[in-house]
Amino acid sequence: MKILKRPAGLILLLLAAISFQSQDGVAGSNLLFYGLAALALIIFFYIVVSVADNFMVIESRQMGIKDSSMMGLFPSFREIFRPKKPEYLEKAHVYTLTKGYDIPMEGEASPVIREPQVTRFAVSPPDFFGLMPIPKVLVEEGDTVKAGDPIFYDKKLSRIKFVAPVSGEVIGVNRGLKRSISEIVILADKEQQSRSYTLPAADAPREELVEFLLESGVWPVIRQRPYNRVADPDVVPRDIFISTFDSAPLAPDLTLSVRGRMDVFQAGIDVVRRLTDGLVYLGLDGRRETESPFTAVSGAEKRYFRGAHPAGNVGVQIHHIHPCGAGDNTVWTLGVDEVLLIGELFQNGRYDTSRLVALTGSSFSEPCYVKTYAGANIGELIAGEQVEDNARIISGDVLSGIQKSTDGFMTFFENQVTAIPEGNEAEMFGWLVPVKPRASISPTIPVLSDRIEITTNTHGEKRAFVVNNDYEQVMPMDIYLTQLMKSILVNDLESMEGLGIYELVPEDVALAEFACVSKQPLQQILRQGHDTMIEQG
Repeated sequence: MKILKRPAGLILLLLAAISFQSQDGVAGSNLLFYGLAALALIIFFYIVVSVADNFMVIESRQMGIKDSSMMGLFPSFREIFRPKKPEYLEKAHVYTLTKGYDIPMEGEASPVIREPQVTRFAVSPPDFFGLMPIPKVLVEEGDTVKAGDPIFYDKKLSRIKFVAPVSGEVIGVNRGLKRSISEIVILADKEQQSRSYTLPAADAPREELVEFLLESGVWPVIRQRPYNRVADPDVVPRDIFISTFDSAPLAPDLTLSVRGRMDVFQAGIDVVRRLTDGLVYLGLDGRRETESPFTAVSGAEKRYFRGAHPAGNVGVQIHHIHPCGAGDNTVWTLGVDEVLLIGELFQNGRYDTSRLVALTGSSFSEPCYVKTYAGANIGELIAGEQVEDNARIISGDVLSGIQKSTDGFMTFFENQVTAIPEGNEAEMFGWLVPVKPRASISPTIPVLSDRIEITTNTHGEKRAFVVNNDYEQVMPMDIYLTQLMKSILVNDLESMEGLGIYELVPEDVALAEFACVSKQPLQQILRQGHDTMIEQG
């Protein structure tokens, strides 16, 4: 409760002392005395009303009222001046998040779709968290594969097959540190061919459906929380969550991906619904002025989210709808492209990883969308675009993406490539004199435009872990992030579990890492904590 008990008490004592002293003054002192007494009475009643207001909000939150902030005695200034919701949200189930931050960046992709000639694609085992570093490889250089043919599997989970995203010739099995498999590269055919499938019956039991998804190679696109690793086929999830929008900086518009393919998306939802005894939740974008096209989907519970990033993160949506955890609280998650992949398999009987990728960032002369397949070579993907010199190429967004060279490949789950200037030029007086506009959650650095050039400069280096309120400003989750990170660093398993490590994945803390004045690698620390918890069973 936001009540300053000690300062309020000191104010009352100070007013009383002044009033008693004023009685020995001139004749007009009685007016001062009564005025101060009235002021003290007003402050007293304000404290009482504030206590009652806070208790009502807390009680309504415990009762599960979805907008408990409106249940106080008086509306807050934020509620009074909040923009009016669109009409389509009047009867919808809406979560309004008051915490978060949208980084103002130049380089949003225009809705122009191009088709570059990409010839090389790759599957990287590190893209799938939880696998052994050296899986069992089923192909060699020179082998010919079709889209959907198995190319490797995890030695611990031999039932889960990882398949080729395109048809063509295997031209490389590249290795990394300690002989680990970094990527398997395929030279794509001009005319794509998919492996043929015998689909299960529409009324097939869940066990038969799971076995078909495992054999078909589609299973690895389903991820499980806690830890965001490949789903365990022996687990029945409590619920399944799908976020239909991305709120990350310059994120692609996912409605473009389903334009003309809503029947395929619906087919994917129909299959996913059969994998759980619980509910399938769709997280919808409540920030739009018009209704989302995903509203037409049947067989899923729809929840709208309004607010700044990370409102589009599926982890944030899970936290507000029905938090997950270990044991019976295990949930599965998918993205829009993954649902389309499943729907394409059951609708048209083919393995199709085609997707739209947004080329974003101020280093692109003309940010746009390109149509390609999963794991595309980045150099070929952006070959037709003009990219500024001294730019950093990122597979993903600037918060949670991975730096890549033009010889690298997109990660399997990403649908965005970002190019921004390297911040390796000296800046006069550094952060002391902000001569250029920069993104910051601090009100001391005004941002006069919603589109500014962002560089990779971190404006500081790693330093002591300072405790402040920055994480709480950008994390719309009831988690003590500072304490959790410190418990991970000291390897306190009990505290890690109690402070909510099961609910978080690296992308959920990426914005807090951006806002961190201590420059702590929060995503890396959280992944370290996940590794520790998995090792401990």
